Amino acid sequence: MADETELIQRASSGDAQAFGTLVERYQRRVIGVAMAVVHNPDDALELAQETFVRAYENLSKFESRSSFSTWLYRIAANLAIDFRRREGRYTVLRGEEGENELSRLPSEARNSFEEHARGELNAHLRRALDELTPEHRAVILLREVEGLSYDEISEVLRCPRGTVMSRLHYARNRLRALLKDLESD
Repeated sequence: MADETELIQRASSGDAQAFGTLVERYQRRVIGVAMAVVHNPDDALELAQETFVRAYENLSKFESRSSFSTWLYRIAANLAIDFRRREGRYTVLRGEEGENELSRLPSEARNSFEEHARGELNAHLRRALDELTPEHRAVILLREVEGLSYDEISEVLRCPRGTVMSRLHYARNRLRALLKDLESD
């Protein structure tokens, strides 16, 4: 298996197969970063595709100061945040995702109480996340869902580590306040 540096060099020279290998290595995480911000699988897939197109077009600009994966995540996060700003703050459920939400409604064939409670919790959490700005939502999801370090988030979002920590602190406090009524249930 070729190492990342060799793949990047080959891809920079026009080797589409080398770039394809890089896409295979990182596509799941890139989709995850986009999904963490936009909450829609179709949009996340489109944003991931756009991420890889932009990465391919700008491969010559990649500097090895950060890892290739961090560079990709930065592109994905920026595209996703810009997408959310353009689309507005509310998530629109389309196609299969809308059907999935409908299938979560309680049915007599399943334990409807548990499913209803889980559905309410998920909906409440999604609404709380939607109350955050795209920057605050991105930082908390990159940290808590994707498991990135403060330094990696700093590189992805192109902001100082202190800003990451501040945004994360604010986002956690805001979520805590928005979800406080769940504690009493």
